[in-house]
Amino acid sequence: MELLDYEREHLQRLRGSLAECMVLLKTNGDFPVAAPCPVALYGGARHTIKGGTGSGEVNSRYFITVEEGLRQAGFTITTGNWLNAYDQVIAQAEKEFIQTIKQRARKNHSNAILDSMGAIMPEPEYALPLEGEGDTAIYVLSRISGEGNDREIAGGDVLLSGPEIRDILACRAKYKRFLLVLNVGGPVDLSPVGEVENMLVLSQLGVETGAALADVLLGRTTPSGKLTTTWSSAWEYPAIGTFGQRDETRYKEGVYVGYRYFDSVGKKPMFPFGYGLSYTGFSLGSDLVSLEGEKVTVQARVENIGQRPGKEVAQLYVSLPGKKLDQPYQSLAAFCKSKELNPGESQSMSLSFRLSDLAGFSTEESAYVLEEGDYVLRLGTSSRETAPAAVIRLEERVLVRHVRHAFDHPDFEDWRPEEPVPVEIPENVPFLTVDASAIPTETINYADQAEIDPEIQALSNEELAYLQIGAFDPKGGPLSVIGNAAFGVAGAAGETTGVLKEKGIPAMVMADGPAGIRISKDYFKDSKGVHAIGPSLPESIAKFLPDYIAKIMDLTAKKPRKGEAVLHQYCTAIPIGTAIAQSWNLELARMCGDLVGDEMERFGIQLWLAPALNIHRDIRCGRNFEYFSEDPLISGSFAAAITLGVQAHPGCGTTIKHFAANNQETNRYYSNSQVSERAMREIYLKGFEICVRAAQPHALMTSYNLLNGQHTSERRDLTEDVLRREWGYEGIVMTDWVISAMPKAKGSIYDKPEPWKVAAAGGDLYMPGGKSDYQNVLKALQEGRLTRQQAEKNGTRTLRMAKKLMEKANRK
Repeated sequence: MELLDYEREHLQRLRGSLAECMVLLKTNGDFPVAAPCPVALYGGARHTIKGGTGSGEVNSRYFITVEEGLRQAGFTITTGNWLNAYDQVIAQAEKEFIQTIKQRARKNHSNAILDSMGAIMPEPEYALPLEGEGDTAIYVLSRISGEGNDREIAGGDVLLSGPEIRDILACRAKYKRFLLVLNVGGPVDLSPVGEVENMLVLSQLGVETGAALADVLLGRTTPSGKLTTTWSSAWEYPAIGTFGQRDETRYKEGVYVGYRYFDSVGKKPMFPFGYGLSYTGFSLGSDLVSLEGEKVTVQARVENIGQRPGKEVAQLYVSLPGKKLDQPYQSLAAFCKSKELNPGESQSMSLSFRLSDLAGFSTEESAYVLEEGDYVLRLGTSSRETAPAAVIRLEERVLVRHVRHAFDHPDFEDWRPEEPVPVEIPENVPFLTVDASAIPTETINYADQAEIDPEIQALSNEELAYLQIGAFDPKGGPLSVIGNAAFGVAGAAGETTGVLKEKGIPAMVMADGPAGIRISKDYFKDSKGVHAIGPSLPESIAKFLPDYIAKIMDLTAKKPRKGEAVLHQYCTAIPIGTAIAQSWNLELARMCGDLVGDEMERFGIQLWLAPALNIHRDIRCGRNFEYFSEDPLISGSFAAAITLGVQAHPGCGTTIKHFAANNQETNRYYSNSQVSERAMREIYLKGFEICVRAAQPHALMTSYNLLNGQHTSERRDLTEDVLRREWGYEGIVMTDWVISAMPKAKGSIYDKPEPWKVAAAGGDLYMPGGKSDYQNVLKALQEGRLTRQQAEKNGTRTLRMAKKLMEKANRK
């Protein structure tokens, strides 16, 4: 297989960094091994997962499984018979699973494709003898999830299955050296196998997943990742709020999400947020704490005290004074990853933050406030391994930012711990006093300063309506929910209208993400444009098509005629979002964005529908693998880094998503997230705010769900007041892919958003676009329900972004 130069360069850049995304949970020193050796390989080693399903699937040229990666590195696999037998078990189980989904869809008169999206096939029952030879064994535990379905607290999903528990413990007893490798996108309950001495979260790392594991096993690279989500027994997670309800999901836990809950109530998880070991050891301490205005800086020193090279992450948390406003025990305020340190080598690192970034939201005052009292700085290597480094004292309360109320109210009051863990302050730490006058304050001006371009004013109502929605074929025809509705690039998700090109308004092509660009590998061109070769749906979904529909799609698919060349678009599958964040390395994230931006340039894509940065509110969310963390600072910082990498390429932009409170896949089109304004502002919107202020992504995508009774895409307070006025967002806003024929769950009480209401709320694009959407907007314009002025503002933003991207690309 001959790779193109850019493919080779991208894979080489990725390969050396992937160990930073892996998290070593447990080690007794048996690994790495000195040289390739015989290995008894079990579990999903041949069925390795490179990423989740749905919009995040990437049509890469190839993929290296764990088995292939070990063989290529020189290991001898002694369990060929076991792996062959396991293949047969999986093949039969998958066949039965597909039939089950199809039968259920027929019985419920539902769509098998949508029912299958993200559905997890449970680990089947089997009993195969563990006959592999050698002293070393590896069991690969794999889990896949995806868009459209949530995970379950069940065997073979969040819980381990009976055969998995049996075989993992048997391998530990049978072999001298045993490693449990977790090829997963999110937490699994490891409590039944907690006695295993060596555990590695391989995660799902894209094209080079198997090769990257071989590098780590041989000590060519050292795992240096840290968890960005708390891992624990399934029964230890809070059941305060609700999850997975059809109509109403109540976020009653408020701001106590993830480690904020565990730390505040004193509950010890199996593996805490920020946790991760290494092949070597480190010491961490603070040299100096300084205060410049409101900027706090901790100078930390990390030293490699082990026997191998490695990297460490310094994490700075702050315990806020909980006066009128209750506060979690601590919150992450800054982090920094060291360079690779050789044994005995040390490095000084600066961790800084602004006090105003810690301001909590007072609903009563509709303001972000810093309460008077002591702010305890805690330095450590995970949320449960921190020590006080200093105390910042604020002697008077500061109202940092006064804003409008937004989002309405849920039908509950946020939970707070009855007996929170007290914050103790040692006497021997330095105390610094901050002058309240050094903290900037502001009152937001909500006046609409949006300009209207003369080119937009000259458009007719019909032309203006076209500009509010995505491109569509006026003759009709189905569009893919997953996203295959573009005309300019084969397999791209969609684009803005092309009917106004003669008026100087170019179309922008959009491709799905977030684990790389998802477009068709093979295509051809003719006089009518570009045409994908092969299935338009992702493989994980296409196999659930009824046979007659699959046959019709095959018969009606365009195929190249004699003499028409087959062309190729090979894209690189990068690590899933959670894995990138587990590196705690923003430069690595920026590099991933750079690779994506380079491929966007090559294939003519203006907007990448990524990164996704919703909070890991509950480990059962089927789409968590796309997202970064349970912590908003991690989420916003990594989304910003990836955005900066992509947008360094002329004519390329990111589309951060899903805005906002999109934290379950169950009934995702019609589910109402009930969230308090404080939780929204401090947890679910904070990452978006960080990304917008740091990187100004060119586009933003709203979410499917409703927020306190109204679709997020129809909420003017979310789009105009918060996003544009409070944060100063300058890009365009589009909906997620809303299809006219989206099925509604039986008995569901909510409807889908309306195109004209989205436009009236300041949403620039209703995607992917269809004839009925166009007619909806045009009729509202004609009847005055959608003002022409608002439509012109929306159109101006789309026009200017399209021209900006095209001009930058053309200048290059």
